[in-house]
Amino acid sequence: MRIVTLDELGENPRQSMAGARWLVLNGSQVAQSSGLLMFTELDDILVAVDHRGTVPQPGLWQRAVHCIMIDGSMEDAEAFRRSSGITKVIAQSNEAIETHLW
Repeated sequence: MRIVTLDELGENPRQSMAGARWLVLNGSQVAQSSGLLMFTELDDILVAVDHRGTVPQPGLWQRAVHCIMIDGSMEDAEAFRRSSGITKVIAQSNEAIETHLW
């Protein structure tokens, strides 16, 4: 399974993502990645966001995300899952987000 991060993408991000299963972002990168998220949908690339350390702000970006890590309790994760529609919301984890990808 090929996983790429925003930092690994070159001058042509869409070409750099070709063949990847996952694009992994951190919370601070979400705002600058709107255009890139459109291509992940078109190219069947799943998106994961490690949002620990910041509070996720609601937005259209959530529609492109399949897995997110947040601070808080398991109850917070379930509430965020219901409100955001994100498939997998992880809380209370010290592991890298990559360990939770499928």
